Amino acid sequence: MPRLSVWFIRAALLYLAAGVTFGGLILFHKGMPLHPLLWRLLPLHVEFLLFGWTVQLVMGVAFWIFPRFRRLRGDERPVWLAFGYLNLGVWLAGVGLLLSTPALFIFLGRLAEAGSVAAFALHIWPRLKPPGANLPAKAIKK
Repeated sequence: MPRLSVWFIRAALLYLAAGVTFGGLILFHKGMPLHPLLWRLLPLHVEFLLFGWTVQLVMGVAFWIFPRFRRLRGDERPVWLAFGYLNLGVWLAGVGLLLSTPALFIFLGRLAEAGSVAAFALHIWPRLKPPGANLPAKAIKK
């Protein structure tokens, strides 16, 4: 497994652990009230699980499993940029919602997340092949 995929998947698992912990605290609070401010963890719980875990896991597995041409994955710099932007976006948007900061922080977080998707798509697009591209010429029926 490539080192970059390992980083994506490990970070995704950390977000999963944190998101499930926050969700568990909120759920426990519904049955046995602890502190009313626990409800403020809900946006961070959603952000960590939706973007931090799901999107990051998908990116890590996609980078690993998409076809390689001549055993190369291509330039990895856009994917490292996607990794950084995604994590920056998760923290800006999540903490911004948690602390009720100005909408600019949340917007910048969403912008960073969108930038991470764009950077990842820039890298992965040349690795897409049409169906049947690996077949020999005589196997393709006209």
